[in-house]
Amino acid sequence: MYDGGMSAALEELVVCPDHGDGRECCSLSCGPLDTSRAQRLAVMLKALADPTRLRLLSHIASQGCESVCACDLTGPLGVNQSTVSHHTTKLVDAGLLAREQRGKWAYYTVIPAVFQELRSVLDLG
Repeated sequence: MYDGGMSAALEELVVCPDHGDGRECCSLSCGPLDTSRAQRLAVMLKALADPTRLRLLSHIASQGCESVCACDLTGPLGVNQSTVSHHTTKLVDAGLLAREQRGKWAYYTVIPAVFQELRSVLDLG
């Protein structure tokens, strides 16, 4: 289960401002981001701005709702265990992945709500 210390920040992130007329807006085109929200989004986007992390995330996301063992990420991606550990830690710290320890192995799953929020924020339409 996700335990990166950002759970309160994630809860804030997925709540969109209400315009007073019942419609919500999370898009950049709805108005300027406040400082704390911009900082949280920047952490996530920075974590995504690395090709190895994108490949790891893609591999994990392609498993749907299934958790993926760190041991299953080295071979298909052609990286060693320390590289997997480094990059998955960055993705967990950014709130993009959940990590669950099972014995000596860590298992990772994507946090869908965060990606829904990123999609909404980046939608300029």
